[in-house]
Amino acid sequence: MEGFKHFVFISFSSVISTTKPRAKLKMETLKYVIDVLHPGQPNVSKAELKDRLAKIYEVKDPNAIFVFKFRTHFGGGKSTGFGLIYDSVENAKKYEPKYRLIRNGLDTKVEKSRKQMKERKNRSKKIRGVKKTKAGDAAKAGKKK
Repeated sequence: MEGFKHFVFISFSSVISTTKPRAKLKMETLKYVIDVLHPGQPNVSKAELKDRLAKIYEVKDPNAIFVFKFRTHFGGGKSTGFGLIYDSVENAKKYEPKYRLIRNGLDTKVEKSRKQMKERKNRSKKIRGVKKTKAGDAAKAGKKK
């Protein structure tokens, strides 16, 4: 990982600045607070933010960048959120929560039917302790115990 950089990226539509860098060396990650000034615009898309951050920090694969928790300040014109930049997509898949991977298109959501979930819940209500997980595994395998 390179040293920390504080960038201000200016374009015609918005200004992006990164602050408060934190390194998570175990996860090969850089975490930033991202401030976006976008006067006259409702907001800047996350895809556009990822592309700009990839250019700023010279990231080879934009899929290794995750931006999230963006909140628009009262009155508009400014948004603040977080950004994680991983060394590689493999590290991102290893450490990122599943819902963020699904949102960024790196994983697929498993569709379960409502009936299956209710049957599993009711089956686990009848069993106590460690056997509950086994009952859940049986439901995954398609068997009933």
